[in-house]
Amino acid sequence: MLGGINNSLFLISLSGFLVVAVMIVILKWAFSGNKSVIEREKRIGNEDEYGLLRVAHSPKNHIEGEMLRQKLLSVGIKATLSQTKNGPKILVFEKDLKIAKATLNS
Repeated sequence: MLGGINNSLFLISLSGFLVVAVMIVILKWAFSGNKSVIEREKRIGNEDEYGLLRVAHSPKNHIEGEMLRQKLLSVGIKATLSQTKNGPKILVFEKDLKIAKATLNS
C-alpha cells in the first residue's frame, strides 16, 4: 500500500511492463547479427581432431563416401562423413572401428 491506497492494479501493470522489457531484451539478443553465439564458421580439421571418432575409410569423393556411410548405417554402425584437410573421411567410434573396416572391405 503506497500512501494508504490499494495499488495492486498499479503494481500488476508495472510488472507487465517489466515482462515486456525482458522479452524485448531476449528477442534482440536472439535475432542480433552476432553469429558467433548461434553458429560458428565451419573449420576443416585434421583426422585426429575429431575426438572419439576414428577414420574407418578414406573415400575418393563425397559420393562414394556417402554410399559407404549408408552401408555402415544399414548394419547398425553410426558413421560420419567429414571433409578433412586430407580429403573426405568416414569416421566411426573406436568401439565400432574393426567391424566398420571389415564391413567396408567386404
